[in-house]
Amino acid sequence: MHRYFPHTPREIEAMLAACGLAELRDLYSDVPPELMLKEPYRLPQQLSDTEVRAEFDRLADLNIPVRACFAGGGYYDHYAPAAVASIVGRSEFLTAYTPYQPEISQGTLQYIFEYQTMMSRLTGLEISNASMYDGTTATAEAMMMAVAAVRKRRRVLVSATLGEGVMRVVRTYARYHDVQLEIIRENAGVTDLSHMAELLEAYGDVAGVILPQPNRYGIIEDFTGVADMVHARKALLILNCVAADLATLRTPGEWGADIACGDAQSLGIPLSYGGPYLGYLCATKALMRKMPGRIVGATTDSEGRRAFVLTLQAREQHIRRDKATSNICSNQGLMTLYVSVYMSLLGAAGLREVAWRGHQTALYLLQEMTAAGRCRLAFPDKPFLNEFLLEFDAEVDLDRFIADALGQGILAGIKSGDNRLLMACTEMQTKEDVDRLVNIYRNL
Repeated sequence: MHRYFPHTPREIEAMLAACGLAELRDLYSDVPPELMLKEPYRLPQQLSDTEVRAEFDRLADLNIPVRACFAGGGYYDHYAPAAVASIVGRSEFLTAYTPYQPEISQGTLQYIFEYQTMMSRLTGLEISNASMYDGTTATAEAMMMAVAAVRKRRRVLVSATLGEGVMRVVRTYARYHDVQLEIIRENAGVTDLSHMAELLEAYGDVAGVILPQPNRYGIIEDFTGVADMVHARKALLILNCVAADLATLRTPGEWGADIACGDAQSLGIPLSYGGPYLGYLCATKALMRKMPGRIVGATTDSEGRRAFVLTLQAREQHIRRDKATSNICSNQGLMTLYVSVYMSLLGAAGLREVAWRGHQTALYLLQEMTAAGRCRLAFPDKPFLNEFLLEFDAEVDLDRFIADALGQGILAGIKSGDNRLLMACTEMQTKEDVDRLVNIYRNL
């Protein structure tokens, strides 16, 4: 047996005897025989440290170096000041995990408290947890919050303009939690609010309505009067938003939303091949006890000094799972700290400047691409911030354009259908990057 395995053969025999089993394979007696592996695992032989490093270097060399990223779709290439990684990389932060004796971990509780404060201000809602694993699960948990808060209702309306990845996770949660989803049609790239009104009228058991801002096409939707429509039916309004955009756009609180959710990756977290990211979840104070995860509060100790504690954490989180909210106990603590440091360093003015720069670059990219011909804005009468959908003429080889750009280290965007490309800009793309990409397009 390998020296790093924790259990000796004698210990395994003792555990099997306690279970009334003869051998390890008896643990899998309920698994159908056709699903059992009948041959040894195809695992490589163990390697030395130098051999492992050499293999990682070989795999890294297969990656195509990217100089400019115009892909978005919910995840964006933002710059984070060097101080962020330096602070987050400190050992007292990097090695910390869930504080099971939380009041001892005052430093961890303090940065969680600061994160909650900043996210509440960013969304315009009263409370924030800390936090969810990513934006997709945060949205699914928001759906479950609505179902838990509005009793005897298990139907949720979801806009067809919600991001595809978010929609898939929401569908999965709904399927296994007995939630009935109804899709609100889209009309000219935005949520069909008249159809939403029809669904609210047709069904008397709607617990919540999930809408995106911006939507899957980068469009900033107008939700004037939507909260009143939803609340008139005793349902909750949930807005899925790109976190960084809220520094500029109207906040969920201003729209009258009950819950705001989404991914906070746009607040400086590197793309990192898909993670780890950070899902945020904010809500009105009335929904505090329905919120999963942890909530940190500020108080004073016996000597009158400021102190931080976990608050309103029900015992059901640990001992009565059937009555518990989702137990997000590790709460992506490191990513929470990352976002907290990023927002602290930039401040409100810095976040607005980041959004402004992305918007200006997006306008220039759109201008140059359409001037090159054979493409146009898919929804020309709809506002956008830093992301838009281009529609190309049938004769344009979009796959070749994407491949040619990638060959020069540029991610041109996300293909959406046969002749559409979703393109996004942040403060990271320069005028030279845009000109290089447009030149590739002109030379098709």
